[in-house]
Amino acid sequence: MKKDKYKISSKRQHHRLIRDYDRYFIRWSPSNFCHLTSDSVLKFTAIACLLMVLGTFQIRAQSLETYFSTAAENNPGLQAKYKAFEAALQQIPQVSSLPDPTFSFGYFISPVETRLGPQKAKFSLSQMFPWFGTLKAKEDAAALAAEAKFQEFVDVRNKLYYEVTAAYYPIYKLNKWKQIEKENIDILTSYKEIATRNFENGKGEMVDVLRVDIMLKEASTNLNILNKEEKPLLTTFNKLLNRPSEEEVIIEVEEQADSLPGYLNKDSLMTQHPVLKKLELMHQSSEAAEPAARKNGYPKLGIGLDYVAVGERTDMQIDDNGKDVIMPMLSVSIPIFRKKYNAAIKEAQLKQESLALQKEEFTNNLISRYESVWFNITRQDQLIELYTQQIKETRQALKLLTTAYANSGKDFEEVLRMQQELLKYEKKKAAAVSEYNTAVARMKYVLGTR
Repeated sequence: MKKDKYKISSKRQHHRLIRDYDRYFIRWSPSNFCHLTSDSVLKFTAIACLLMVLGTFQIRAQSLETYFSTAAENNPGLQAKYKAFEAALQQIPQVSSLPDPTFSFGYFISPVETRLGPQKAKFSLSQMFPWFGTLKAKEDAAALAAEAKFQEFVDVRNKLYYEVTAAYYPIYKLNKWKQIEKENIDILTSYKEIATRNFENGKGEMVDVLRVDIMLKEASTNLNILNKEEKPLLTTFNKLLNRPSEEEVIIEVEEQADSLPGYLNKDSLMTQHPVLKKLELMHQSSEAAEPAARKNGYPKLGIGLDYVAVGERTDMQIDDNGKDVIMPMLSVSIPIFRKKYNAAIKEAQLKQESLALQKEEFTNNLISRYESVWFNITRQDQLIELYTQQIKETRQALKLLTTAYANSGKDFEEVLRMQQELLKYEKKKAAAVSEYNTAVARMKYVLGTR
């Protein structure tokens, strides 16, 4: 009874494959499938998946979604996995087909004399049939293996989206830091003007002007380094999209970090990870391969037809003179060399054990990664909240110190120190936003979603 659940028809298997594609890519109506032939199903299946890969994703407002679509269309690694899936689909008709019939022709150089006349030529046509259910079992195993390839493709797609996100937010952080440094330079320039004016009016000291000069040079150097850092980040991002390194990257990120959806729960979604689905499908394929290997060791039946062309006798007249011979044939293979059949059965059983252990190991690793990523998400969320509050309070303190210095010319060093504190918190917040969104993307990959 355990094996019976895998005995499904090829058409039913294709139905299930297409329903899986619909869940990931397109809207599908089962009524559209009923009139298709087996070959049409394979062609339609390939076209339907290709439409997804070539950009039928729904584009949302943020440009990151547009880059996902571009990466899915252009990335050679993802395309390679899709081609591997297509190749796996082609295994189904190969293993479910009968062996080719055999036709043979023989000519009697020295005709064999019979009562009806000399035999001149012989024609034979035969067809071998494997044991009942063998082709069906092989077909089920191949269809499940193709589904496993599809889940592997989905996992690579999810990983590509994570890698795109992980390359996207460092560019956001870099742009933010550049903006902060430019604003810092503008503020320091205004401070220098105030310090110079206070010095000229006798309310300040020359050392205040020198302090601002030192900080301006440091800020200019930092900005120059950030400008040079942009090229390798853009190259990494653009190569994931398989486009020129210098291609412009438009960054659109809201300051408020996205909150993690509550339905991303490890207990409810752990079984939906495409790698876990792949391992389960491979396990089912091995289970289906076991009866296929067993039945492959049963006798094969053959039917055939022999036709012998007979010439007429010239030495006498007899009934049915020169009548051709038609002889039906039946043959049976005798599988007495059992080692290869037993080895194939044992191979399928060992694969099942191996895949069960792989699934258990991957699940354990997935739980560990989940906890690690979840900690990083909560940590960055708290840091964003902290830095937002510190930026607000630092700006208030800086405003008071700047006003006091403009009036009295005192405590300029404290003004500069507070400005550097503000710069530090703004940069840390930008880094925390980048880390948070990257961690959210990694969590979605860990859970097998996008």
